[in-house]
Amino acid sequence: MNTAELAATIDHTILKAEAMPADVDQIVAEAMEHGFASVCVNGIFAAGVVHQLADKAKNPKGVKACAVAGFPLGAMKPTMQAIEATGLAKDGVDEIDFVAHLPHLIDKDLPMAKAEYTELVKAARSVNPKIIIKVIVESAALMNGVSEAEAEARIALACQAVRESGCDFIKTSTGFHPAGGASVQAVTLMKKHGQGIKVKASGGIRSYDDAMKMLDAGADRLGCSAGIAIVSGAKAASDGY
Repeated sequence: MNTAELAATIDHTILKAEAMPADVDQIVAEAMEHGFASVCVNGIFAAGVVHQLADKAKNPKGVKACAVAGFPLGAMKPTMQAIEATGLAKDGVDEIDFVAHLPHLIDKDLPMAKAEYTELVKAARSVNPKIIIKVIVESAALMNGVSEAEAEARIALACQAVRESGCDFIKTSTGFHPAGGASVQAVTLMKKHGQGIKVKASGGIRSYDDAMKMLDAGADRLGCSAGIAIVSGAKAASDGY
């Protein structure tokens, strides 16, 4: 995988609460320069990012606009999260990453998880039928402190809920949960049970080596705030350093 191909897997992300408009502008400029897959931001910045990326002269590689919903806890009413997603779709984002309500997955309650995700999907796609939707399941929180069999069962059910509700990706983490972020084990299980959905690894991916481990495990997309460091590491590796 060359540097450009690697860059095209990265959602260049800024989700810290104290992010200023100038910080977001910098992320957008970096994403367009390097050809990242998307710029991922909190909803308050979504419309502005869409506006900047709409300039085809500055964005010839077609970097997408992505925003998060229900972030970072996934502890809001499904109706309210669907309203948030609808607002983001109306802002013009190409992709939405929303946080699943974890108790449904911990309890392995497939009907409740599917109902939650389906409500958001229907709402967002009533605005934009082609919008890409990724479900963040906090895989570390689901997998830590339980048996391997239970961890796999939770991930398998999460994949089923994501797939059967019409979402496009299952995503490991917000990067904010104390249990941790992405792991090779989680990505491997998601790829195993995905059966048609894609996998996004996010949380703690800070270097070229981290990125390659996730891609080798089966990730289709990476979410990280360290995109520049990752592509710089890829260039250094290709140059023989």
